Amino acid sequence: QLQASGGGLVQAGGSLRLSCAASGLTFSTYTIGWFRQAPGKEREFVAAISGYGFTTRFAVSARGRFTISRDNAKNTVYLQMNSLRPEDTAVYHCAADRKIGADPEGYDYWGQGTLVTVSS
Repeated sequence: QLQASGGGLVQAGGSLRLSCAASGLTFSTYTIGWFRQAPGKEREFVAAISGYGFTTRFAVSARGRFTISRDNAKNTVYLQMNSLRPEDTAVYHCAADRKIGADPEGYDYWGQGTLVTVSS
């Protein structure tokens, strides 16, 4: 029901835009969150956006570099990542929940991830 895409290999300082496409959901009623997991590390929150986009939340590491937006007509959420750093390297997943939050345990639906690799 959720499919993340847009990952790839980029040099430090570069940009990528991830997309999360949803199906089978009443999309505008769901918060969409982005999480990432690097090898050997726990899954961590990156950003989230409420159903109509009025509320957003960002991890400290993402503030000022990442933006999140959504197009409910296309059932898609975007994560624009700028000024990428090697420590941003991870598999990025999107997830859906009825409320906005940073705890992955609160999200009901998860998609397969997309790999982001940032070279130094």
